Amino acid sequence: MTEARILPSPARWGLLLGLSVAFGGALEAIGLPAGLLIGPMIAAIIVAVRGQAVAVPGLPFQAAQAIVGCLVASSFNAATIHMVIAHWPLFVGTTAATLSVAVLIGWAIARLGWLPGSVAIWGCMPGGAAAMVLMAQSYGAEWRLVAVMTYSRVVCVAGTASIVALLFGAHAGGHSPTADWFPAIDPVAFAWTLAIAAAGAWAGIRLRLPAAPMIGALILGAALNIAGLVRFELPGWLLAMSYAVVGWRIGLHFTRDIVQAAARALPRILLSIALLIGFSAALGLLLARVGGVDPVTAYLATSPGGMDSVAIIAASTKVDVPYVMALQALRFFACVIAGPALARFVVGRRGAKTA
Repeated sequence: MTEARILPSPARWGLLLGLSVAFGGALEAIGLPAGLLIGPMIAAIIVAVRGQAVAVPGLPFQAAQAIVGCLVASSFNAATIHMVIAHWPLFVGTTAATLSVAVLIGWAIARLGWLPGSVAIWGCMPGGAAAMVLMAQSYGAEWRLVAVMTYSRVVCVAGTASIVALLFGAHAGGHSPTADWFPAIDPVAFAWTLAIAAAGAWAGIRLRLPAAPMIGALILGAALNIAGLVRFELPGWLLAMSYAVVGWRIGLHFTRDIVQAAARALPRILLSIALLIGFSAALGLLLARVGGVDPVTAYLATSPGGMDSVAIIAASTKVDVPYVMALQALRFFACVIAGPALARFVVGRRGAKTA
């Protein structure tokens, strides 16, 4: 009887597209950064849990990851490097403090038995949300629970960041990278962007990097952008499609059992998010005093959300964007480099305790 209820493939795709437009449009309408990723992901979870899942082919998923990598790479430039060099003791100290507290929270969650150790660490890791989920998958963690943790944090951070911006009068309008859906495109810059995405994805896969297409495109694109050799052309329609594909691929792997487990763990997940946001906010206040920057810049620079989401928020507020992205980038790469070792350490300690 269950088989008879499964819709034909075109109908399932239509359902997924319709729900994605509805949820993504609603989240964009209220100004939630990364709404075009979170909306399709929620739609895909609903479709999958209802037994109407479809399969997203590997090639479009790799292409979407590479485009997201190029989006993040477009935030890196010579000003970012100069900013890091000029403030390196402060940046390194802030990054180390945030990462240490995130690991401590993850370790405590694992120690209390709330979540498996690898899930707790990857879910608390204050790096790019999509990258952390993809890396968790690469290293064998239950990445669907990691996705619940990381994207719940994205939503919470986006909401609190918007409130902070409004309270401090820094809100400057509802701009986002997808605001201009069909802009006039420079064909040369667009061709270079696609070439960088393809070459970076290919190199990342060949080198067996974690979240290979995205990290490969990010590293190649950032290097070329810092050198001033490229100008990225990322129209809104391309970003929207890429976000949707990544959201679908994540959401379609959810099952009824995973959703039930996530629902049971949600209060604990929200507590861990509140602790991490609270510590980051306190660190931001300290950074504002010591670093001589305005409170909103400091708050966004230390916010533990996805780097792409923070980039969107920073672009829509009156803040020092290079400062924000320099600190976010440093923490992102710290998470990418140190994340696997930290996850293995916590899992090993957890295993030793339970053995």
